[in-house]
Amino acid sequence: MTTFTLSDLERIVAERAKAAPDESWTAKLLAAGPERAAKKLGEEAVEAVIAAVKGDRAELIAESADLLYHLLVVLKARDVALQDVLSQLEARTARSGLAEKAARKS
Repeated sequence: MTTFTLSDLERIVAERAKAAPDESWTAKLLAAGPERAAKKLGEEAVEAVIAAVKGDRAELIAESADLLYHLLVVLKARDVALQDVLSQLEARTARSGLAEKAARKS
Protein backbone atom coordinates (compact mmCIF):
# COMPACT_ATOMS: atom_id res chain seq x y z
CA MET A 1 0.00 0.00 0.00
CA THR A 2 1.34 3.41 -0.92
CA THR A 3 1.51 6.38 1.40
CA PHE A 4 1.43 8.78 -1.57
CA THR A 5 -1.55 11.17 -1.39
CA LEU A 6 -3.25 13.71 -3.58
CA SER A 7 -1.84 16.34 -1.22
CA ASP A 8 1.65 15.05 -2.10
CA LEU A 9 0.81 15.41 -5.77
CA GLU A 10 -0.57 18.91 -5.21
CA ARG A 11 2.74 19.87 -3.58
CA ILE A 12 4.72 18.41 -6.51
CA VAL A 13 2.54 20.29 -9.01
CA ALA A 14 3.18 23.53 -7.10
CA GLU A 15 6.94 22.88 -7.10
CA ARG A 16 7.07 22.03 -10.80
CA ALA A 17 4.96 25.06 -11.66
CA LYS A 18 7.97 27.18 -10.67
CA ALA A 19 10.20 25.57 -13.31
CA ALA A 20 10.80 26.88 -16.81
CA PRO A 21 8.19 25.68 -19.33
CA ASP A 22 10.90 23.94 -21.36
CA GLU A 23 11.91 21.93 -18.27
CA SER A 24 8.55 20.81 -16.88
CA TRP A 25 5.29 19.57 -18.41
CA THR A 26 3.46 21.12 -15.48
CA ALA A 27 5.08 24.51 -16.07
CA LYS A 28 4.43 24.23 -19.80
CA LEU A 29 0.72 23.52 -19.26
CA LEU A 30 0.38 26.38 -16.79
CA ALA A 31 2.25 28.78 -19.09
CA ALA A 32 -0.21 27.95 -21.87
CA GLY A 33 -3.07 29.13 -19.65
CA PRO A 34 -5.97 27.58 -17.77
CA GLU A 35 -7.86 26.86 -20.97
CA ARG A 36 -5.08 24.59 -22.28
CA ALA A 37 -4.80 22.80 -18.95
CA ALA A 38 -8.59 22.32 -18.89
CA LYS A 39 -8.57 20.98 -22.45
CA LYS A 40 -5.93 18.43 -21.45
CA LEU A 41 -8.02 17.48 -18.40
CA GLY A 42 -10.98 16.84 -20.70
CA GLU A 43 -8.87 14.67 -23.00
CA GLU A 44 -7.68 12.61 -20.05
CA ALA A 45 -11.25 12.24 -18.77
CA VAL A 46 -12.36 10.85 -22.12
CA GLU A 47 -9.42 8.43 -22.15
CA ALA A 48 -10.34 7.23 -18.64
CA VAL A 49 -13.95 6.70 -19.73
CA ILE A 50 -12.84 4.69 -22.76
CA ALA A 51 -10.59 2.52 -20.60
CA ALA A 52 -13.47 1.93 -18.18
CA VAL A 53 -15.85 0.96 -20.96
CA LYS A 54 -13.26 -1.40 -22.46
CA GLY A 55 -12.74 -2.99 -19.07
CA ASP A 56 -8.97 -2.58 -19.37
CA ARG A 57 -7.90 -2.38 -15.73
CA ALA A 58 -4.26 -1.40 -16.34
CA GLU A 59 -5.26 1.30 -18.82
CA LEU A 60 -7.93 2.60 -16.45
CA ILE A 61 -5.37 2.88 -13.67
CA ALA A 62 -2.91 4.74 -15.93
CA GLU A 63 -5.57 7.07 -17.33
CA SER A 64 -6.98 7.73 -13.86
CA ALA A 65 -3.51 8.79 -12.72
CA ASP A 66 -3.29 11.14 -15.72
CA LEU A 67 -6.75 12.48 -14.93
CA LEU A 68 -5.98 13.21 -11.28
CA TYR A 69 -2.68 14.88 -12.18
CA HIS A 70 -4.31 17.11 -14.81
CA LEU A 71 -7.14 17.98 -12.43
CA LEU A 72 -4.58 19.23 -9.92
CA VAL A 73 -2.88 21.27 -12.66
CA VAL A 74 -6.23 22.89 -13.52
CA LEU A 75 -6.90 23.61 -9.85
CA LYS A 76 -3.44 25.20 -9.61
CA ALA A 77 -4.12 27.26 -12.76
CA ARG A 78 -7.30 28.61 -11.18
CA ASP A 79 -5.81 29.01 -7.70
CA VAL A 80 -8.14 26.44 -6.12
CA ALA A 81 -6.64 24.43 -3.27
CA LEU A 82 -7.22 20.69 -3.16
CA GLN A 83 -8.41 21.18 0.43
CA ASP A 84 -11.31 23.29 -0.87
CA VAL A 85 -12.40 20.40 -3.08
CA LEU A 86 -11.97 17.91 -0.24
CA SER A 87 -14.01 20.14 2.07
CA GLN A 88 -16.79 20.18 -0.51
CA LEU A 89 -16.69 16.39 -0.74
CA GLU A 90 -16.72 16.09 3.04
CA ALA A 91 -19.76 18.36 3.28
CA ARG A 92 -21.57 16.19 0.76
CA THR A 93 -21.05 13.04 2.83
CA ALA A 94 -23.42 14.34 5.50
CA ARG A 95 -26.28 12.81 3.51
CA SER A 96 -26.74 10.22 0.80
CA GLY A 97 -25.82 11.02 -2.78
CA LEU A 98 -29.47 10.73 -3.80
CA ALA A 99 -30.57 13.24 -1.17
CA GLU A 100 -27.72 15.58 -2.08
CA LYS A 101 -28.64 15.48 -5.79
CA ALA A 102 -32.31 16.06 -5.02
CA ALA A 103 -31.40 19.12 -2.93
CA ARG A 104 -29.45 20.63 -5.85
CA LYS A 105 -32.55 20.59 -8.06
CA SER A 106 -34.63 22.71 -5.71
